[in-house]
Amino acid sequence: MKSKINRYILRVYGIIINQDKELLISDEFQLNMRMTKFPGGGMHFGEGAIDCLKREAIEEFGQELEVLEHFYTTDYFQSTQFYGDAQLISIYYFAKFIEPIKFRISKKPFDFKIDRNGEQSFRWVKLNNIDSGKFTFPIDKKVVKMLKEKYVN
Repeated sequence: MKSKINRYILRVYGIIINQDKELLISDEFQLNMRMTKFPGGGMHFGEGAIDCLKREAIEEFGQELEVLEHFYTTDYFQSTQFYGDAQLISIYYFAKFIEPIKFRISKKPFDFKIDRNGEQSFRWVKLNNIDSGKFTFPIDKKVVKMLKEKYVN
């Protein structure tokens, strides 16, 4: 049987941890569904992974990130949730803000008035309280578990 998978989708995400050992996460309404994920997004053709993350930071936060180091790239097959013909590869980098945060940080998940495509809010979650089950996508869940192994005793 021939596979329907005939393309890759590349996504790049930032792992941003503050001085209080909290992880910045994004709650979004995209593709007509709520999702909790790492900040970041899709890589464009002709764009490198780090350039993608820097562009996504400007688009999502309105401010620049410094990309510090690579943390993880998908090392197993993962089909995309939204497209039946694509394999998903996600790349995660540790990053930090160049300047103090200028965007709104929410205290609650999905802190927007209506579920409309494009809505997004950000919040900090303590690393020792983070629950991979609260994340929407399988690769993010794996990365959360890896972060807990690295940072939570």
